[in-house]
Amino acid sequence: MTAAALHPRLQEIAEDFDAVPGKERLQLLLEYSRELPALPERYAGHRDRMQPVPECQSPLFLAVEVDPDQTVHLFFDAPAESPTTRGFASILHAGLDGLTADEVLATPAEFTSRLGLQDLVSPLRLRGMAAMLGRVKRQIGEHRGGLAAAAPARARTP
Repeated sequence: MTAAALHPRLQEIAEDFDAVPGKERLQLLLEYSRELPALPERYAGHRDRMQPVPECQSPLFLAVEVDPDQTVHLFFDAPAESPTTRGFASILHAGLDGLTADEVLATPAEFTSRLGLQDLVSPLRLRGMAAMLGRVKRQIGEHRGGLAAAAPARARTP
């Protein structure tokens, strides 16, 4: 995947938004908001186990898990009365959950602009979605850093 290329799942989402005219994109975003999966028991009611995304206008919390095989799992908590925030979270979940860490890290930061919502959603909300993606990537990086720190040092050979 090149720096500007999207994973096929994200590309399909971007194409879905591109296929509908202007204000109908908001309806598509609302549809995504209704598809955000419920939190598993280990996170439900435990926002202290999740990371807040203060850049979002509405309260949003996320957790990222990376399996030993580098498969990424995303969990988002956003209030039902915040459909824009929930929609953005659901888009990221639909597009990134289950990908490898490398695939998620290769997602271009400008992905959010490919949805064509700039004239329909406030810049603050768009920055919130970009912040969600940034925090997902940061948590993956922290996970990798933790693995490197936990790995035994290899002896150098001359």
